[in-house]
Amino acid sequence: QVQFVESGGGLVQPGKSLRLSCLYSGKFFSAYTMAWYRQYPGKQRERVALIIGNGAVHYVDSVKGRFTISRDNSKNTVDLQMDNLKPEDTAVYYCNRDPNAAWGQGTQVTVSS
Repeated sequence: QVQFVESGGGLVQPGKSLRLSCLYSGKFFSAYTMAWYRQYPGKQRERVALIIGNGAVHYVDSVKGRFTISRDNSKNTVDLQMDNLKPEDTAVYYCNRDPNAAWGQGTQVTVSS
């Protein structure tokens, strides 16, 4: 059974940084495109960053230059380094593979002064 365990969220002030981490418990991690998503209250999840198995990355425009996605295929982990955080980054953050498997519980990120 595939599981995702997200961690690293918290409350930070605008301009500060957080690093999220996701542990994937399924097989063939290195073969999957992995992604981070976020969900605002009452809204659908949106994908903010993805990383292909070979390391190629893609970001949504709103986080370009501030977020960095990375993966460690030896540990089955995918991280999201978030710098210069803004209040509009406040959301629950999830990771998943492509194609999506069952969602984990996510981790709350709150950016507020």
